[in-house]
Amino acid sequence: MAIDGPAGAGKSTVARACAEALGLEVLNTGAMYRAVTYAAISAGADTSDNNACTKAASSAKIELSDRVLLDGVDISQEIRGALVTSEVSTVSAHPGVREVLVEKQRLWASQHGGAVVEGRDIGTVVFPDALVKVFLTASDSERARRRVIDEQSAGREANFADVEADLARRDATDSGRSISPLVAAKDALILDSTTMAIDEVVETIVREFLKREVLQ
Repeated sequence: MAIDGPAGAGKSTVARACAEALGLEVLNTGAMYRAVTYAAISAGADTSDNNACTKAASSAKIELSDRVLLDGVDISQEIRGALVTSEVSTVSAHPGVREVLVEKQRLWASQHGGAVVEGRDIGTVVFPDALVKVFLTASDSERARRRVIDEQSAGREANFADVEADLARRDATDSGRSISPLVAAKDALILDSTTMAIDEVVETIVREFLKREVLQ
């Protein structure tokens, strides 16, 4: 199952719930890009330099479970900080970085059999033959509201106007990049979760997955 969508749409929450309902593993590819961004920054690399960031992506040993490990070190909190958040779209746009991480994502999936994979180009690039492709979105203000709640719950300060502006900037970068832009797959199930409860979103996706699984 591929779940794509912009930042703050609820992809991670929905992906985890769908995976639990279906007994599948879940892969948060956004965390992988954040880990590479953190690695590049920590190495003193210029985040606008494709070669430097690709080198960071190639050498990074990223392990994902309920925590994010980079070369054996837990960086789960660090990758959610303001600096990584401000640079991750820039790093993610590099062709070399995307090539390296797409390969790692496909390898991970092959090792886990089936999975729920969430990101921004899963249904269009990484797994274009996924049984179910979902494009999850929500209004700009709702996405900003959710992100503020997430940040405050994690003990980080968050201003609504600043968060909304940052999401708009990331949307423009993610949708406008030449390599693997953020777009819905032509055959994706498009869900606007603005007024939907999480349980309703998950139920809709799981029902679609089970229906298509039977038809295979």
